[in-house]
Amino acid sequence: MVSIDPKSVPTSKLHSYLLSAVAPRPIAFASTLDAEGKPNLSPFSFFNVFSAKPPILIFSPARRVRDNTEKHTLLNIEATKEVVINVVNFDLVHQMSLSSTEYADGVNEFDKAGLTMLKSDIVKPFRVAESPIQIECKVNEVIRLGHEGGAGNLVICEVVKLHIDDAVLNEDDTINQEKLDLVARAGGSYYSRAKAGFFEIPKPIATKGIGVDSFPDAIKKSMILTGNDLGMLGNVEALPTAESVEAFVSNLETSTLNIKAATNEQKHKLAQDYLGLGDVENAWKILLS
Repeated sequence: MVSIDPKSVPTSKLHSYLLSAVAPRPIAFASTLDAEGKPNLSPFSFFNVFSAKPPILIFSPARRVRDNTEKHTLLNIEATKEVVINVVNFDLVHQMSLSSTEYADGVNEFDKAGLTMLKSDIVKPFRVAESPIQIECKVNEVIRLGHEGGAGNLVICEVVKLHIDDAVLNEDDTINQEKLDLVARAGGSYYSRAKAGFFEIPKPIATKGIGVDSFPDAIKKSMILTGNDLGMLGNVEALPTAESVEAFVSNLETSTLNIKAATNEQKHKLAQDYLGLGDVENAWKILLS
């Protein structure tokens, strides 16, 4: 393993390591106005949500590494204290990328990227009409993290209005993640399409799972079961009863394995197949048979 002291490498190389290691990252497609009212649009991947009451988003337009200059977005925010954060879905990703071109001050990136300016309800910066979710924000504070190239500037934004396209909502008004089809930023030129990699993990049960430390050693130290397998097995409130194990094994039909005569390795492989289907209860019954 390579161990790196941040002070021992050039900022550009450290920046590259960090962007590749902390990924994928959501994208804040930030719309602002300068002091004269001219629009600006730029994407930032140092971004996330940090509070619901008050509703707070934070993104960071960092100082440019190559020449230590500041982004137009940061200058505009300091002048006006307002921003619209638009989410970026797959349909927008190339236009978003084009808007990141470092055009001269005063150039309208909406026009350059072929995007539509939509008047906001509360703040002055325009929304991106093509974005499925647009978030109007007042800027509460800007925290400067440094003064050298690569230094971040935390823009703490309070949400004052949220606009959500009906097309990405479920019948219960929750957001359908697959319909939303967000993209995220990684290192270099890489992006990630969220819905292409979605999977669900049941949250730890409220009554507390038994945990891996309570497993029999033969299971805990299995050469077959992975860390993910053990995590799934540990998220049960209690082990199956001996009676339920016996009933399951008696009814188990398999042409390749007599479960009662199987080795631990065979049982672990079969249990792993059940875990792959999300059937934790019966995986335990196999392991305990």
